[in-house]
Amino acid sequence: MKNHLKRISTPRTWSLKRKAEKFIVRPHAGGHSLEFGMAIGMVLRDKLGLVQSLKEAQKMLHSQTVLVDNKRKKDRRDMVGLFDIISIPALSKFYQITLTNKGKLEVVEITEKDAAVKTAKVLGKSMISGGKIQLRLHDGKTVLFDGDVKVGDSVQFDIAQRKVKSVLPKKNGAKVFLTQGKHAGSTGVLKAIEGDLARYTSAENKEDVETATRYLFVVA
Repeated sequence: MKNHLKRISTPRTWSLKRKAEKFIVRPHAGGHSLEFGMAIGMVLRDKLGLVQSLKEAQKMLHSQTVLVDNKRKKDRRDMVGLFDIISIPALSKFYQITLTNKGKLEVVEITEKDAAVKTAKVLGKSMISGGKIQLRLHDGKTVLFDGDVKVGDSVQFDIAQRKVKSVLPKKNGAKVFLTQGKHAGSTGVLKAIEGDLARYTSAENKEDVETATRYLFVVA
C-alpha cells in the first residue's frame, strides 16, 4: 500500500483544500475506515495547526506525549477517527474527532472531564471462552461486558480503565447523531424505528427526518 494519497482523491469527509499539495499522508490501517479516519500527523498539522509539517509532527510525537483514547501515538501515520479523543497533557489540551453538519470530519476542543469518557457504538457482540460476552465497537476496540446491551446501542467507555460505564440504548427518545447519508453530522431525537428505516426530529430545524437505521449513532 502506498504511503500517500493524491489529495484530490481523499475522502470528502476529510475537508481539505484539494488544490493545495498534490499528495497527503495515508494513515496506517486502523479501527476506522478511511472515510472516518485520518493520520494523527495530518490532524496535528492541518486541523490543529500545532506543527507546520509532517516532519515536525513526527518530532512532536517523539518528544511529547500525544494520546489517542489514552494510548500514546509515536507514528505520524497512526490513525485517529470518529469520536476518538486526543489528549496532549503538556499543553493541557483535549480534543475529539466529530462531523460537521455537512458531514466533514473536524476536531473540536473538549474539557478534561469530557475527555475521560468516550461514546462508542456497538457493532457486534459474541460469546468467548468462559461464557463472557465481548462487544465490538465502531472504532475497532473489543471489550468484555456482562450487562444488557444490543447491537446498535452505544456505550459510555472509560478510556483510562478500559471498561463500559453505561449503556445508551437505541430507543425512542434517545439523542442520535447521523454518521452517514445526506444528513450526516446532524443530531436529533429518535422518534421511531421501522426495520431498516428510522425517523428522528432534527435538532437543527425541528422537522421529522427519515434515514437509514444503520446511520444512527446514539449519543445520549
